[in-house]
Amino acid sequence: MEWFEHLLTHTADVLRLILEYLSVLCVGVGLIAVFSSRGPLRSILRRHLPPHLLQRGPLTAARLTFGGWLALALEFQLGADVVQTTISREASDLIALGAVAVVRTFLNYFLSLELQEKKPTT
Repeated sequence: MEWFEHLLTHTADVLRLILEYLSVLCVGVGLIAVFSSRGPLRSILRRHLPPHLLQRGPLTAARLTFGGWLALALEFQLGADVVQTTISREASDLIALGAVAVVRTFLNYFLSLELQEKKPTT
């Protein structure tokens, strides 16, 4: 039974790292998407961005673009927190993870609300 616990712990650690990596990757892709809209990739983005983003001005388009990527990053971070709770043994670790998960959930909720407000109705 000890080998099974070790396997679970190792698998959860690897999965948590993958989720955290994906979160960082999402933030990086979001930054590239925002800053490249003013750079040499502008014509490529113009073909791929929905027209409603282009009509609302560069700041709103940048906020919506980055906000979407940030929301996805927060989802991956929340998933990593859930995985971490399966292998945490200490009550203080679980309390800290719970607090972080609550903060991330609220951030994601309010970010989603803001994105919905800015999103045009079709």
